[in-house]
Amino acid sequence: MAGAFAERAAVRHLVTRVSVPEQAIVAGYWPMADEFDDRPFLAHFADRGHDCVLPVITAKGEPLMFRRWRAGDELVANRLGIEEPGADAPALDPSVVLVPLLAFDGEGNRLGYGGGFYDRSLAKLRERGPVLAIGVAFAGQAMDEVPHGPNDQRLDWIVTEEGVSAFPQIAAGALVR
Repeated sequence: MAGAFAERAAVRHLVTRVSVPEQAIVAGYWPMADEFDDRPFLAHFADRGHDCVLPVITAKGEPLMFRRWRAGDELVANRLGIEEPGADAPALDPSVVLVPLLAFDGEGNRLGYGGGFYDRSLAKLRERGPVLAIGVAFAGQAMDEVPHGPNDQRLDWIVTEEGVSAFPQIAAGALVR
């Protein structure tokens, strides 16, 4: 119940503070275990006409592929047990990526799950054009400092049940209300 309250509060914070372009393709993720559930964000964006996509792992050491997802679409478990759209779903490049994480800091750094999939994917997407990386997490996942290296991709925003933080050094692609 606390998770559902936090997720609804986070959606309210995001939609009142961040302007997402009308034609943006929004990438989410299918939550695992106690991970922050981003599906309310996806429902919000889908209700407003955005195409939504979920990540697909293609191979170890490679960027993610993103395939279209709509509520009710059947998902298949990959080799790690993570639910993904099937091969028949079209691949689309998102311009907004909701990013899962274990921890984050006040500089836009995130600690992921160690595979580097999101760092490689964000780097590849950002080579093609502006991409907003929005970390979604519980406020309790904040740390003073997250270890990071030269290949780590920073977040443009972090949204929690307590509010939204922008990292203005890189958040130029969206408007703060």
